Amino acid sequence: MASEFSGLGIAHQGRFTRLKWHRLRRSFKDPLFSAGVMAEGFRLGASSELDLRVRADGGFVVLHDEELEGETTGHGLIRETLPETIRGLTLLQGGHSPILSEDLATMLQTAHPDALLQFDMKDELKVIGARGMDHLADHFGNAGSSIIVSGADLDLVVAVKRRLPDLKRGIDPTGKLMEIYRHQGPKAVETDLRADIAGPTEPDTIYLAWQLVLQAAKDGLDLIGLCHDAGRLVDAWTFNLKNPDAGFDEAEARSFSALMALKPDQITTDEPVATERAWAAISA
Repeated sequence: MASEFSGLGIAHQGRFTRLKWHRLRRSFKDPLFSAGVMAEGFRLGASSELDLRVRADGGFVVLHDEELEGETTGHGLIRETLPETIRGLTLLQGGHSPILSEDLATMLQTAHPDALLQFDMKDELKVIGARGMDHLADHFGNAGSSIIVSGADLDLVVAVKRRLPDLKRGIDPTGKLMEIYRHQGPKAVETDLRADIAGPTEPDTIYLAWQLVLQAAKDGLDLIGLCHDAGRLVDAWTFNLKNPDAGFDEAEARSFSALMALKPDQITTDEPVATERAWAAISA
């Protein structure tokens, strides 16, 4: 029997919070970066995320690690590997072939209008280079609001803004903000986040660890509200249930309820269907 829960999001107090399928997964039982799960997300109009690494020819492949051996049957640096070699590999988890950016571009043409795919760029601009930027422009320049590009390298996000202005952009200042929080406190965090929002990346979405969001709220700083006041969306990452089949335990229920009360626009999870089901059980 099909589940009554889609994993697309949660309606609560007149708002809809999307659930983003982390690493193209609806469940920990799904293999990482599966084209089948991605196609289902496209069909339903899901928000999902994948990691991209640049190849030797300037194209990309959907993988997280810098080297092939971490996730596939291959060996060596991805940025030194040609696509024909990558096509002959399989992922260690799931046994399926890696998704190349050319295949991704073709599949994206079938996506539901509400589908949103996050490209989490794992290489810096200096590694991607002119050929990589050309590849992105050639294959995804017309994707419009279907894609949001994020990355740790802010120079890359700025380059995407200039070369592909129709694509959405996201930044994740969590690591930096946590260090500032530890050494300088919440007021300094607020100042730094405001500077990032007003910075040259002009982000559409701010990605913040949910633990940071809740800790700041306890100390009187509403990070989500700050971003909303500046016209930005917030993705709180990555909330995973310890036991997806059982639903929230008491601590998870408290944390998730507190997070929902702060009105995030999106919550990242590897268990979107189980999370939607767990919320329905405690909010009924």
